[in-house]
Amino acid sequence: MMSLATILSILVLTAAAMVLGAWFLWRRGGSRLQVALMLLLAVVIAANVAIWVVPDSAGNAPVDSVGQATTG
Repeated sequence: MMSLATILSILVLTAAAMVLGAWFLWRRGGSRLQVALMLLLAVVIAANVAIWVVPDSAGNAPVDSVGQATTG
């Protein structure tokens, strides 16, 4: 099973690949809609990664609490 760090790393690489791919498509005269959708997808992926790794005002990031057992 993959760890959350591995999954987040793959997502960051995917977002970078989407931006790079959109840039290449734009330079080759591709569809503007496709370029815009690729960039939008990269923004959505980056926002999802940020939700997991950016800490709140108390300094706690959601990624830090994954894997901790909760006792009832």
